[in-house]
Amino acid sequence: MTALVMTMTIYCDPSAAFPGSAQPACAVPDPAQLPAAVAASPDAQLVVLGAGVPLDEAVRFAARQRVERPALGVLLLRESVEVDVLAEAMRAGIREVVPAGDPAAVDAACARSVALSRQLTAVPAAAGEHTTQVLTVFAGKGGVGKSTVAANLAVTLADNGRRRVCLVDLDLQFGDVGIMLQLPPERTLADAVGMAGRLDEDGVRSLITPYRDGIDVLLAPSGPAEGDQVGRELVAELLGVLAPMYDYVVVDTPPYVSDQVLAALDRTDWFVLVVTPDLPALKSVRLTLTTFEMLQYPAERRLVLLNRADSEVGLTVADVEKAIGQPTSVLMPSSRDVPLSVNRGVPLAIERPGHPVAKAMRELAAKCGAPDSGRGRRHRSLLFGRRH
Repeated sequence: MTALVMTMTIYCDPSAAFPGSAQPACAVPDPAQLPAAVAASPDAQLVVLGAGVPLDEAVRFAARQRVERPALGVLLLRESVEVDVLAEAMRAGIREVVPAGDPAAVDAACARSVALSRQLTAVPAAAGEHTTQVLTVFAGKGGVGKSTVAANLAVTLADNGRRRVCLVDLDLQFGDVGIMLQLPPERTLADAVGMAGRLDEDGVRSLITPYRDGIDVLLAPSGPAEGDQVGRELVAELLGVLAPMYDYVVVDTPPYVSDQVLAALDRTDWFVLVVTPDLPALKSVRLTLTTFEMLQYPAERRLVLLNRADSEVGLTVADVEKAIGQPTSVLMPSSRDVPLSVNRGVPLAIERPGHPVAKAMRELAAKCGAPDSGRGRRHRSLLFGRRH
């Protein structure tokens, strides 16, 4: 590890010296002193918690920093890396759990974390300049139309090329975006694995698959084995690089909260929750909203889209809102045209912009702050031109 990395690192362990190849800039023997040490080090990009730090204290510290300083990386060292410890640490926002007895692994994890923090703390846009919005479409139950919503939302936001949009298929095991848009999986997220820790705009451009004017797609890996290689840190790094390249990034997700999904949710501006009027889906979205409360994702940025809202299944919109404890934001009707459009590989928002489903997508886009159709800013299209 270089000295540059270590000057940005705070290490805490009451019983052991830092096991890496270089000494950190600040060593804190008592976990109770960590908040003061972090506050006194505004340039710090990494905190390494040694094996002597109790797990509950490490989790509390990481969860607090996740809210107060989300760009600050937290690594946890353990004598042995156990599955339950790993799961609890990741839920709290700890980037990696590393064996304390492996100095090379410690050095590599520190380097990856600092590289990610640098991406997250890149120079922000100047006042008045357009800021990228990340929209994550999520449903805790499959079969509710989540990927259909993500694809149609991306098309709607692009507004016939007036804005630049990247659709990311983060269902790493069984992503359907490529099939839905009839895109060949020649380049996928799995190809980013070899660039982890050094991903840049040129690297991202080598991964994207162009779809239509204004829309690029990052396809899910072709199989589950390849998807397993895409880690949480890589997802966060990837979204950090995508942000200055596009006006909107739309993330489609699997029907469960994984470490990779958490990385996307942590960078999300608008949370689009898709639900259908059936009890299993309602239970799922209720649990999702509770999880979002625990993770302190802002309530005003959560949008509930009720798909198949006009289905006569014995549950009204009022019943749905009562069950989930939150008003619905958009009502999308049921239509046989949806599966027909999926089988043709052309989203309804393109094929039939006057369709009720397409209108619901425009309503959703507007709630996410998208300008009215025809008024989209073209500065990025002019900047990048027709690259493909």
